[in-house]
Amino acid sequence: MYKLFFNLVFKRMDPEQAHYLAFRWIRLAARIPVLRTFVAAVLAPRFRELRTEAFGLRMHGPFGLAAGFDKNAVAIDGMSMLGFDHIEIGTVTGEGQDGNPKKRLFRLIPDRALINRMGFNNEGSAAVAERLGARKAAFKTVVGVNIGKTKVVEEADAVGDYVKSTERLAAHADYLVVNVSSPNTPGLRNLQAVDHLRPLLTAVREAADRTVTSRRVPLLVKIAPDLADEDIDAVADLAVELGLDGIIATNTTIGREGLLSDAELVKETGGLSGAPLKERSLEVLRRLYERVGDRITLVGVGGIENAEDAWQRILAGATLVQGYSAFIYEGPFWMRAMHKGLAARLNNSPYATLAEAVGAATRKVSA
Repeated sequence: MYKLFFNLVFKRMDPEQAHYLAFRWIRLAARIPVLRTFVAAVLAPRFRELRTEAFGLRMHGPFGLAAGFDKNAVAIDGMSMLGFDHIEIGTVTGEGQDGNPKKRLFRLIPDRALINRMGFNNEGSAAVAERLGARKAAFKTVVGVNIGKTKVVEEADAVGDYVKSTERLAAHADYLVVNVSSPNTPGLRNLQAVDHLRPLLTAVREAADRTVTSRRVPLLVKIAPDLADEDIDAVADLAVELGLDGIIATNTTIGREGLLSDAELVKETGGLSGAPLKERSLEVLRRLYERVGDRITLVGVGGIENAEDAWQRILAGATLVQGYSAFIYEGPFWMRAMHKGLAARLNNSPYATLAEAVGAATRKVSA
């Protein structure tokens, strides 16, 4: 039914307009108590065997919404209603910004992919912090906050910009993510170099600890799939050195290899997400797990379309998995199918829990 609706309605609309239309419907449904309870009962069945713990946080399952869908923390209850086990909002920048000029979001339907050059369009950390502080949750869920650099801030001043967002948002975050891997903010990916990343992560960690004294806010970093293998190793080693809580692998790619979509569409600049990212994102995840083992929580994202994809990420070393692009193509029943499929795979596996399954395939290869 959704695929018919997608072809008749969403496919004919500008992708960004379709996004905001669907966004409004989700938010509206979540505001109506009886309706949201019914929708959650249908779309978000809970499986006890999928219960997950990561960086001290308990979740109904391992699968969350990746950053980028809800930049301003306005649909946390709506996305929880649809079954996502945790919600990562953002990317949020120190100051509000409109993002890049439109048109900036493109569907590559034959490739089940998206290209976006949104440019961190968001209301800014002060506005998002105020909204999170005033939020009355209809559904209890884990909320991660993804922070990035304001476009007009020079690279040399990036640390101060991230610290500003941290001071405003850390108290409202179940976990905090430093995004240095979007291709749509000039100079941002330069911050992935260890010489730049070490002082940035150190400053954010200190700011979070200084701002929130009642608990330790877990800190993660999100990296690009386009990093060379030696740079992935360097980030992994730095994360261990600094005592980070997690690494998210991966963000979108600037690569365009093997795409089936129209050549003019493929030429659009921006980050590519969706199915074409699957193989490389999995490679990065495996490499990270081989490097850090269970010392750091890994989050697998990029090209995850179904329960089998999510299961392979868990076996490769991911405690948590996330998705976004496939939700556009699969629709509101996606998470229901994801949970049922993951539960079936776990029950048919030799592992008693998801925690036992994490990294199993990578450990076998290493042995």
